[in-house]
Amino acid sequence: MGLPLVGGANEMIARRRFLQAAASSVAVTAVGSQLTTAAHAAGVDPEGTLRDLGPASVASPLGNGEFVGNVLYMGSRGLSPNVVGAWDLGTDKISKHYEIPTGVGIWAMCKVGTDVYVGTHAPSDLYKIDTVAGTVTKLASYPDEFIWTIASAPDGVIYMGTSQPGRVLEYNPATGVSRDLGEPAPGESYVRSIQADATHVYAGVGSNAHLIAINRTTGEKRELLPASLADRDWVSSMASSDTHIAGGVLSLAELLVVEKANPANHRIVKATAPGEKYIVAVLIHDGWVYFAGRPSGTIYRYHLATEKLEVLGVPFFEAATSRILEFEGRIYGLQDTGVFVYDPATSQLEYFSHVQRGFRAAPEAPMSVHSDGSWVYVGGKSGADLHELSTAKVTRLPIAGEPKTMLTVDGTTYLGIYTQAALYSHHIGEPEAKLLFRTGHNQDRPRDLAYDKRTGLIVMSTQPEPGHPNGALNVYNPGSGKVDTYRPIVERQTVLSLTASHGVAYLGTSTQEGLGAPPVTSTARLAAFDLSSRTLLWEIEPLPGIAAYTGVKHTPFAIYALTNTGVLVEYDLARRKVTRTLKVNNRGGDLVIAGFTAYTSDVDAVYRIDLLPLRSRKIVTGLASDWFGGGSKLNIDPSERWLYGIKGRNLVQVAISPYR
Repeated sequence: MGLPLVGGANEMIARRRFLQAAASSVAVTAVGSQLTTAAHAAGVDPEGTLRDLGPASVASPLGNGEFVGNVLYMGSRGLSPNVVGAWDLGTDKISKHYEIPTGVGIWAMCKVGTDVYVGTHAPSDLYKIDTVAGTVTKLASYPDEFIWTIASAPDGVIYMGTSQPGRVLEYNPATGVSRDLGEPAPGESYVRSIQADATHVYAGVGSNAHLIAINRTTGEKRELLPASLADRDWVSSMASSDTHIAGGVLSLAELLVVEKANPANHRIVKATAPGEKYIVAVLIHDGWVYFAGRPSGTIYRYHLATEKLEVLGVPFFEAATSRILEFEGRIYGLQDTGVFVYDPATSQLEYFSHVQRGFRAAPEAPMSVHSDGSWVYVGGKSGADLHELSTAKVTRLPIAGEPKTMLTVDGTTYLGIYTQAALYSHHIGEPEAKLLFRTGHNQDRPRDLAYDKRTGLIVMSTQPEPGHPNGALNVYNPGSGKVDTYRPIVERQTVLSLTASHGVAYLGTSTQEGLGAPPVTSTARLAAFDLSSRTLLWEIEPLPGIAAYTGVKHTPFAIYALTNTGVLVEYDLARRKVTRTLKVNNRGGDLVIAGFTAYTSDVDAVYRIDLLPLRSRKIVTGLASDWFGGGSKLNIDPSERWLYGIKGRNLVQVAISPYR
């Protein structure tokens, strides 16, 4: 199915139809106004009325941990404030919470004696927990976006890996002085793992993998990554012993083991679970290297002397492990959903809920919102909270990943899940979502979903893994279960937003490819993809210098796209050109359309956009929305009577009257 014909009589017919639609809309608007007036008389809320539905998503995801004595200190991520909960193994309870007042998460923790050091991100702050005195002290702040990783040397000096760019920082607790050791691999965006011994700091780097040894005295740098791994993406997790460094290499699920005294003596161990891509946590203990794989959630161990690889089990299917620790001979693994414990003496693998032991659950920064008309799904870490509108009941839908985008078609809700660029389906009443497919093709982050009635196809756009080029378009047939992936779809860009109509998917792109990779194109595009012929019909650059189109929707005769700078672009399908633009706000967000009325939001306000006269106004202010990642999400109820978003971290319902 192609686009409407243009030129001559065909264009006149198309324009006449557009004007007829506009006239019809005026009539509908008049009727809608009468209906709205009657509805108001009946007690229906006027447009912009906001109803608070309570915390949007309540969770307790773990980012890292550290043992001091028989107490496991576990750091949260995504809470406000984040906390470090102290799990006393003697009493089997969380004995205390230490609040960390800044940052959106705790990825980094280490210890020196009885002190626990905590690194946050956004902003990057360093804290010390004195576990004897029970105090929390902020020690330093850094301009970097993330403190990803932290480790202590034997003399108590702290080393941190940051982004962006990827730097190594030193903090000396004895003097309180920080030192910048620079970029171990200049030009790379991330130092994702770090270890330190008496003489060297070891930095695991991405988006292009490096393993750099830095002499702590001279600053001399040496590459330890074997040439055979030079084309890999990350060294993202690491552990150290007196004799070896072990690191997880992405994205082919490889464990690299390097002898410190002779780096040429190295071994590469491939994780064996089907579809395994990532090594996400590593520990060297008692002659074994313990490590966790993803997406399978499998726990492995590798014997340094015999080179034997063992699969220990799957504590929680597809869960990511943020840290592996040892205490009194047993192996502890921290995950979003709890803590697994492996006993090498008995080969027994157990799982414990940190929440059941008293770890604080709190509203997290949500990632997505979607209404099927009766329920509202709010995506967060490791699942979604489901809000039943008629009863205010909230239930948790566990998913191994993060729901980034959702869509309901004929009673089935589809969820695009990070990190595997996976598509799941769910029916209300089912305790679990069903995995339909993982995209593959070096994709990891779903960006948008759309449904085309004519073909019955579902379209999902995805962003590539960090450092990789070219996003993809995934076309899924619910009837046959077949999925086709097109990569690239728009060369050297990612499709960030999309809509579908009459057999054509309309795409809004971003110049950002995999995170950490500098854009190679300067301007985002709009494009059209024929779902029958599977061909790209056209692509254009409507406005110069635009980084992304954050929302794309359609009416019968035009495509509307919102830029990252808050400009709405109208693309006339009949004339195949941009006809009008409107400055709505200063940043992009989701775009929804009901009839000839559109709505969007930024972090503080909701805007109504009347498309025929092309004008906008605020209908809600003061939201202070705390979306994870700083985006701005908005969803429309199928009845077209409400919008759903968040205020702070609470789910809110906004009354709308699009036909008035």
